[in-house]
Amino acid sequence: MPSSELSEKNYKRISFINWALSVPLLLIFAWPFFFLCDLLNISKTYSFPGSIFFGLPFMLTILHGHVTMALGAAHRKNYYSWLSDNPLTFGLLFHSVIISTRFRLFLFFVSMIILVIGYFMR
Repeated sequence: MPSSELSEKNYKRISFINWALSVPLLLIFAWPFFFLCDLLNISKTYSFPGSIFFGLPFMLTILHGHVTMALGAAHRKNYYSWLSDNPLTFGLLFHSVIISTRFRLFLFFVSMIILVIGYFMR
C-alpha cells in the first residue's frame, strides 16, 4: 500500500529538504544586495545584515512553494500545523508566521531601510 503524502515520514522528508536548501537559497538571493552595497561603497556593517534581510523573503517564498508543490495547497496547512507541534526540532526555522506574505514584505522593506541608512552613513 502506498504511503500517504500526509504522513509524518513525508513531513520529515520535506523538512529535511527545506533545511538543506535554506542556506544555498539564502546565499543565492543575498549576493545582489551585497554586490550593490559594494558598488555604492556602503560599509560591511550595513551590507551583511541588509543582505540577510534581503535574501530571507525570497528564500522563504521558494521554500513555501516547495511545501505547496510537495503536498498541494489544500494540505499545506497540515504540514505547518505539524511543524508547530515540533517547534524545537523540525519547526525551528519554519514557523507559520514566517511564511506570511506580510512578514516577508516587512523583511524586504527592512533591507531597503538598511540600504538607505548605509548609503547616507558612508
